[in-house]
Amino acid sequence: PQTNFLAASEQEVLYGGSAGGGKSYAMVADPIRYVNSAGSRKLLLRRTTEELRELIGVSKMLYPEAVPGAKFLERDKTWVFPSGATLWMSYLDRDDDVTRYQGQAYNWIGFDELTQWASPYAWNYMRSRLRSADRNLPLYMRATTNPGGSGHQWVKKMFIDPSVPGKSFWATDEFGETITWPKGHSREGQPLFKRRFIPATLFDNPYLADDGMYEANLLSLPEHQRRQLLEGDWDINEGAAFPEFNRKVHVIDPFDIPSSWPRFRACDYGYGSYSGVLWFTIAPDDQVIVYRELYVSKVLATDLADMVLEAEAEEKIRYGVLDSSLWHRRGDTGPSLAETMIRKGCRWKPSDRSSGSRVAGKNEIHRRLQVDEFTEEPRMVIFNTCKALIEQLPSLPLDKNNPEDVDTKSEDHLYDALRYGLMSRPKTGLFDYDNWAGKKQYQPADGTFGY
Repeated sequence: PQTNFLAASEQEVLYGGSAGGGKSYAMVADPIRYVNSAGSRKLLLRRTTEELRELIGVSKMLYPEAVPGAKFLERDKTWVFPSGATLWMSYLDRDDDVTRYQGQAYNWIGFDELTQWASPYAWNYMRSRLRSADRNLPLYMRATTNPGGSGHQWVKKMFIDPSVPGKSFWATDEFGETITWPKGHSREGQPLFKRRFIPATLFDNPYLADDGMYEANLLSLPEHQRRQLLEGDWDINEGAAFPEFNRKVHVIDPFDIPSSWPRFRACDYGYGSYSGVLWFTIAPDDQVIVYRELYVSKVLATDLADMVLEAEAEEKIRYGVLDSSLWHRRGDTGPSLAETMIRKGCRWKPSDRSSGSRVAGKNEIHRRLQVDEFTEEPRMVIFNTCKALIEQLPSLPLDKNNPEDVDTKSEDHLYDALRYGLMSRPKTGLFDYDNWAGKKQYQPADGTFGY
């Protein structure tokens, strides 16, 4: 992994995961690239000056050996190499500290322990300092970190969620969309640059791994810290509503679902924010499988109905569950949003919104995430194509005022859809007939409830 990090050609690369993987050494070694170019200017950042000490110490061991004649200016915290290339080791504590670097230009910028920055502001701003008059100098941003910390979620969303570890991908924005050249540009619509996440493990460091003592110390930590620092698990975060979620256990590769397995869907609708739809099937052993998702914003209810029907055109969906608030009429005489969808042929029944239903739904998700003692399989799994659900479920925080519920101000649309679906009491034995047989389009007898 260290070799992959040092050889990476993507503009932005994160090297992270387990503690003890040699990340700090890799971070110090990486800027040695192109030190023979006089115009090479590099910047290595920690959040505070105190935290720079370790990196400066490592650099003093490596640089004089790797680049004879390299000198460190203690006062300026700057390495000067014989070619004239420089590396400034500095800090960036608060967002306002970016003003220290206004007007500066660097061909290489590194952030050590990236999750210590609570927001992506500093990372995004420093990208604007990434430039060089020498076309032979590639532009790089590099970062190292462990899971956890105040910036865990934004780092995970930027580097971990878009692709599998080790695979290069086009950079995405905060909405998960690929960043492209703007309209009217000669490169209009083309992706801007690539990112990559390279995982690190303790066992990449033979000096610590062979001794065994450091591993023993990590094994003694509480579960969430152990999974972060020993296993490099990015799906664990302090205060998470579902700490038992494990990507290795609950996420599976897609497979062809037998036609005899019952299928249904659930939806949480929102025009101003997001609409989330999930499709489920039930295996003969009662395991729930989430096999498809639809996650869109600014979509009218009627248009969402068309999108749902198109997605399941070749399937037999036994029923759908929709947020019951959509049956509330928005005008004096006009149809509700649920009715407009049902009239399109996209049938639904209302979700349970009785007192205590939110807590009961959360508890059912906990139960489904458990491994069944008889089958030794989790009671619910998710196809790896449901990327938004896989991203959101382990990130949901608990409500600080009510630990029995999730924080409703968080991104919880797919969570609500999951809750609606699981609380519809899906059972394989309930579906003994197919009321779609011989019908090209469902025509509900009751226009309100769709049945």
